[in-house]
Amino acid sequence: MNTSEELQTFLLNKAKQLTEQWYNSLDKSDPAGVYASTDPDIIKTLKEQNFEFHLHFCQVFVEEETSFYRNLNDWILEIAKDEQHLKTPIHFIVREFTRVRQQYLSFIKEFVSLYEKKITQQQMESWNETIINTFDRIILWFVEEIDNYSKSLLRAQQGKINELSSPIITLNNNTGLLPLVGDIDAARAKFILENTINQCANKKIVHLFIDLSGVAKMDTMVAYSIFQLIDALNLIGVESTLSGIRPEIAAAAVQLGLSFDKASITSTLAQAITFNNERLKKK
Repeated sequence: MNTSEELQTFLLNKAKQLTEQWYNSLDKSDPAGVYASTDPDIIKTLKEQNFEFHLHFCQVFVEEETSFYRNLNDWILEIAKDEQHLKTPIHFIVREFTRVRQQYLSFIKEFVSLYEKKITQQQMESWNETIINTFDRIILWFVEEIDNYSKSLLRAQQGKINELSSPIITLNNNTGLLPLVGDIDAARAKFILENTINQCANKKIVHLFIDLSGVAKMDTMVAYSIFQLIDALNLIGVESTLSGIRPEIAAAAVQLGLSFDKASITSTLAQAITFNNERLKKK
């Protein structure tokens, strides 16, 4: 067994001690996050995650680099997606990585003191450099993965918010209501267009009331988005009635040369529904 293998065995035997030593020295006064938790189940999971890291990391002294990082991949992804770590400020997590790194550097000293006749200064410096460089890489890798996962969650949440903020309410006689509320940016406009067409088709809507009275910001982009929506609805056989158009969106439509002649226009939603009911009675 060479010295690197002996070091690996030495550290593996210390893995439980590394975890307990690390947890006992934690600053548990953090205002938030996994390290401040007093929940026994969370603490147990935290210790298990730390211990599993040691089992992986000890391989760095004997395993080929590509294989080492490939085997560590699942652990990195698991922690990056862990609910408790997602609730923890990232600088607290980085702090703990650096504290664990210091643990390893201390145990290297202990190992060298036990086998000082077999280990050269160059070998010890090489191990220390491996620890420092590997931890730097792991920290960067983890921060990238937690950022990627956080962004994917945000995109999913934004999609859900868009869906909830652009619902088609089914009325009677195959009519529906789309009450638009809040600001409409390019991303939301695209979602409204696609979602509205799909919902109208699925719900067999033949006449859609589009109420704009709750749209906070009216500009040329909003005007063009509404024009596209009405045009698309017309292509699938859905009649449209616009209500709540403010003067600024009317002015924007004129500036863009947009024509809303494919839709009925009323001042209020109440008028739109009343006019439609009268139209249906005459049929």
